[in-house]
Amino acid sequence: MAETESVIIRQSGRAGRITLNRPKALNALDLDMVRAIEAALTRWRDDDDVALVIIDAAGEKAFCAGGDIAALYHEGKAGRFAPGREFWAEEYRLNRMIARYPKPYVALMDGIVMGGGVGLSAHGDVRIVTERSMVAMPECGIGLIPDVGATRLLATAPGRLGEYLGLTGFRMKAADAILAGFADVHVPAERLPELTARLEETGDPGVVDGFATPPEPGKLEARREDIDRLFAGEDAVVILTALESEETEFAAETAKAIRRGSPLSVAVTLALVRSVRDNPTIETALTHEYRYTYRSQSHGDFVEGTRAVVIDKDRNPQWPVARQEDLPRELVEAVMAPLGDDELRFDEK
Repeated sequence: MAETESVIIRQSGRAGRITLNRPKALNALDLDMVRAIEAALTRWRDDDDVALVIIDAAGEKAFCAGGDIAALYHEGKAGRFAPGREFWAEEYRLNRMIARYPKPYVALMDGIVMGGGVGLSAHGDVRIVTERSMVAMPECGIGLIPDVGATRLLATAPGRLGEYLGLTGFRMKAADAILAGFADVHVPAERLPELTARLEETGDPGVVDGFATPPEPGKLEARREDIDRLFAGEDAVVILTALESEETEFAAETAKAIRRGSPLSVAVTLALVRSVRDNPTIETALTHEYRYTYRSQSHGDFVEGTRAVVIDKDRNPQWPVARQEDLPRELVEAVMAPLGDDELRFDEK
């Protein structure tokens, strides 16, 4: 058993076990945790004693609320962009390793699952949510984009749910996460210890089926028709115009949610979801996402968005371009352009 302060790695029965261990920080992900998880997965890949991998987290509030963006804010504010770029590159390579892992990867998505937490769980083989789960990609609100491969999940969600979830940061409970393709089954939180013990004993992910129960009804199914119609517009301005022309509470709330986000992040998110939809591989998603996150501190809205939401908490970001209607298309294209020698690359191991 190897243990650090932030992530506990061990083998138990037939299972390799990963437990995120920063409950007071909502199990926020940092570079040391990324490296510890990557090393464990590399070690277990060729270990015949490990039949499957289980990832969970300490505490009942959060699986993982995302990356440690406060630290990235301070680096970006000081003009030190290399640490953020290194973190995102290594995190994305881990996301790809999870998506391509040759052994069953079981994620217990109990509690808050946002951003980097989605990357650690939703690319797995068996993704379990509970009545306490809340899954979201709210990055537009802090001047980032849905990343960690989430644009692949958004691109392959039914209809226009991907556009809706990416642009609004809507918080999905269990049924909605399953509908959108971020999770597979619902298991009551109180049964997770028993399920974990069975997985350790058998090494068989099929035992999950015996613990699955129907979740409480979600909200997205009833909204599907409106979402598909309203989010079919060619760009964010067209989508906002459609929403603000409708005299319904849902349309008004949705437009308001989009307006709260960084106009640049919203435009890039929409473009990425649609471009990845044409080739929905994990590599395509991560490569395209990295082009924006690489530039997010130096040319994007990440520093100001994180200041407003996480650091000062005034919830009043002063975006460089305040309205979607005023956003130059050239700026969107510039932050999405290939990075040349700095393009994200993946090991073939």
